Parts: sequence; structure tokens; C-alpha cells
Amino acid sequence: MFLIFISGCNSFLEPVKTYNATVGPTTTVSKQLSSLPQPKEKIVAAVYKFRDQTGQYKASNVGTSWSTAVTQGATSILLKALEESGWFIAIEREGLSNLLNERKIIRSSRANYSANKNENEQLLPPLLYAGVILEGGIISYDTNILTGGEGVKYFGVGGSDQYRQDRISIYLRAISTQSGRILKTVYTTKMILSQQVDVGVYRFVDFQRLLEVETGYSSNEPVELCVKEAIEKAVESLIVEGIKDNLWSLKNPSDITSHVIQEYEQEKEKMKVVDSFGENTIKRPQLSLGINVGSQFYSGDYSNSRYEPAGALSLHISFSQKFSFHINIGAGRVSADKSFTSDITNGDIILNYSLSPQYRLNPFVQLGIGAINATSSDRNGNAIESGNTWSLSLISGVGVEYLFGSSVGLQVLGDHHYLITDNLDGVRHGKYNDYYWGIRFGINFYFGR
Repeated sequence: MFLIFISGCNSFLEPVKTYNATVGPTTTVSKQLSSLPQPKEKIVAAVYKFRDQTGQYKASNVGTSWSTAVTQGATSILLKALEESGWFIAIEREGLSNLLNERKIIRSSRANYSANKNENEQLLPPLLYAGVILEGGIISYDTNILTGGEGVKYFGVGGSDQYRQDRISIYLRAISTQSGRILKTVYTTKMILSQQVDVGVYRFVDFQRLLEVETGYSSNEPVELCVKEAIEKAVESLIVEGIKDNLWSLKNPSDITSHVIQEYEQEKEKMKVVDSFGENTIKRPQLSLGINVGSQFYSGDYSNSRYEPAGALSLHISFSQKFSFHINIGAGRVSADKSFTSDITNGDIILNYSLSPQYRLNPFVQLGIGAINATSSDRNGNAIESGNTWSLSLISGVGVEYLFGSSVGLQVLGDHHYLITDNLDGVRHGKYNDYYWGIRFGINFYFGR
């Protein structure tokens, strides 16, 4: 309680602190950008306008907001990234009219001075022209692509956590000024995380004595820094891709094996199996063999059911990304205390539907039909005459599998077997047939394509 109170006081006092102006922070990509190997010759590049092409405005809960969702100064960020890379000589084009006006003023001033002094006018040197033009912009700002949270409260004491992910996307292309050909186009994205944590106490500690304590914080990644990081990553990608395509050359050709370029290649390969949420995706092979063990619980004409062991072998055949057939052969036991015991063998054909087969953690549901042979005996071990039967069963189940590596998966499965007949326990009674539940733990070995 004391720690919560102190942290609450601290959060109230925090906003009144003042901060001195500092040099702008760097991003995780800035170091990689400045660590690129040196070029054989710097590239003269012009950026006319690197615009926000999303057209989005900030979301507001109280009405329309005319503030834009992302910065309108992306051109300045791009020019800074070009300078820090050491590969480009950036020339002014966004404020070209201002530059031309200033050159007119200089020429006019020199002409007047030369006329008064009877001297020849000094000519201004020509403007530097660009070998490439860099175009593109901020093409997407997706909000709330992933939201969630968790919380718990008991007896007036609890806390909660909420988070949200946005995403910004950058396209950058290099264009030859001599031919107009697009030399290279690159694409980068950056996730923007927002998080809020709340902790509170709200309860009566005595008659007419209410204790209420609240504290918390929220953190939001600055959108401007996220735009900066995405643009810097685009510049790095453009340089490395240009080196690979022989659009520009390294000062030292052996630097092609430098750690920065190798890390970029590894990241590019990794992104081939990453989905839109930034999660790694996989493709499970078409065939797998599985074994599972667990426990079964009978429900039927007798009470006092007991948990009994069970196990099975299975063959899985996938015919699409989400659907597969499972062929199971298993054995186990069901029983009721002091009433009966039934040894069963079963063969099942099951249709399995995977909810997230592209991820390592894959929930699934099952529906199928099976054949069960039950050999039942009473509490003294004597065979029940009507207890040795074959019966069909309807099977349903839910579970989850986690894939380790590319060939081994661990799974937990809960299933339900409903018999077509009522002879599992050797007694026909009531309007419902016998059935049993199972909880199983298994391992699957994948092979094939």
C-alpha cells in the first residue's frame, strides 16, 4: 500500500519537472546507417518533396481534429538521413525558389558594385545538378492493427494493462536524371507501440471509511521518431540494394562482406516469413506421425467415475493449409468406482481444422467418427455378458500445438466421445447414451513436403 501511494505521488509530481533542450535522439537504425562501408564516389541526389501521402488526421474523441497523423517534415528527415549515411551529396530542391531568388539578389548586388567601381561583374558558379532524384513518401499509417490487454481485480484491489500497435510504411525510389529510369524501389515499415498500465485500490477499510488509491502510466512511441527510423531504414536498404545491383560501387570491393551488409541480407531473408503483424510464419509439412497419452473420464449409467489411462498412435495427412485428416488407433480404459471397468480399443477418422497453421502456436478443433470395442467387467472382475460390443462414436475436440523447429510439435488435446449405443458400461438405462471425456498430451513428428 505504501509503495502504491509513493508511486502515485511520484506520477503526480513528474509533469512539473522541466527539461533542457538537447540534441535530438538517435534511433536503432542510425548506428547501422553510419556504419555502412564508404562509397567509391558520393552520389549527388535531389529530393524535391518527400510527402505524407496518407492524408490522415489525428483521431479525436471530442470532435474533428485538423492535426495530421504524421509529420509533414519528412523531406528534412530524409535529407538528414542521406547526410548521415555518407553516400550522398544532397542538394537543395524543396526550397529551390528561395535559392534562385537569393542568387538573383547576389547577381544584382555584384552588378551594381561592378558598375560603380568600373570592374567586371563576377559570375556565380553554376548550381550543382543531381545524378539521381529520390522520390516516394509516407504511404500508409495504419492504426489499431493490434489491440489488447489484461487485468485482474479482487476485493477492490487490482490492475490492468492495455496496449495498441500502429504501423507506418515508407516507400523510397531512386530515379536516373539522364534516362528517367527507376533504378530501385525499397519499402520499409515501423510498428508504433502505445501502452497504458493502471493499478488501484478501492475498498472500505472500516465503517464509512473508504480507501481509494490510483496510479498508472502510459507510454507512446513518438511518431516523428518512428518516421525517422523508417526513413533511415529505407536509405540503408536503397544503398545496399544499389550495391548488389551494381548501381553504385564500394571504395573497397571487399567491404561487400561487411557485417552491416550481411545483417541486412539476414534480415531480408527473415522478413520473407513474417506476416503483417510482425510474427514469424511457418509452413507445416503435409505428413506427420503422432503419439499421445492421457486420461479418460466416463459419464453414463453409473456414478463415481474414475480417471483412467489412455493412449493412441495417429497419422496426419494435410490436404490444405488449414484442413487435415487424422487416423488414430488407440487403447484405454473407463470405469466407475465399485461398479464396472471397461477396456476399450478404438479407431478414429477425424477432420482437423487449424486456426493458425502459419504460426508455431496453433489452436485447432476436431470433428470425426470412430469405432470402439469395449470389454467390460463388474467390480469383482467377472465379464459382463452384454459388455463386449462394438459401437460407433461421434468425436469432437479442441486443442493447441506448439511447433519446435520444423519437425517436432507438442500438443494438448481435450476430446469428447459420444457413443451411438448405450452398452459401454453393460447397462442400458436412460435416454442418453454413454460417453467419455479425455485430456491428452502428445508429440507429433513432421516429415514430407
